[in-house]
Amino acid sequence: MSAVLSDRLKSVLDGKVFIVVGTAQPDGSPQLSPVWVKRDGDDVLFSTTVDRRKYLNLDRDPRVTVVVMNPEQPYEYAEIRGTAEMTTDGGLELIDELSEKYTGKKYAAFNPAAGQDAPRVVVRIRPRKIVGML
Repeated sequence: MSAVLSDRLKSVLDGKVFIVVGTAQPDGSPQLSPVWVKRDGDDVLFSTTVDRRKYLNLDRDPRVTVVVMNPEQPYEYAEIRGTAEMTTDGGLELIDELSEKYTGKKYAAFNPAAGQDAPRVVVRIRPRKIVGML
């Protein structure tokens, strides 16, 4: 069963907020990464490459937690728990969209080494449970 994002949480995610993605390492220990984010309905999307630890962790175990903190109200936060689905379809388009949202530039202009990246992946998180104050 999917959880529904509140209007306030949607508003924060639609801004230039960074999220922290938590995945499980092969030994069970946590791995955390701050990333750019986009919302699609109640789903949370971010971009990574197939050589990154978060991708490798999610490929092995798709359970994921995301923490969102409102930069305007630091005591407002949400933890989104769910399952990640990953695809390379739309990977380059998503990183360009996110880069324009956060930097005002296409990703290649923001990160000139971008052409050397491993294949890009869209990570879609389907929320199962949301806790916190957003």
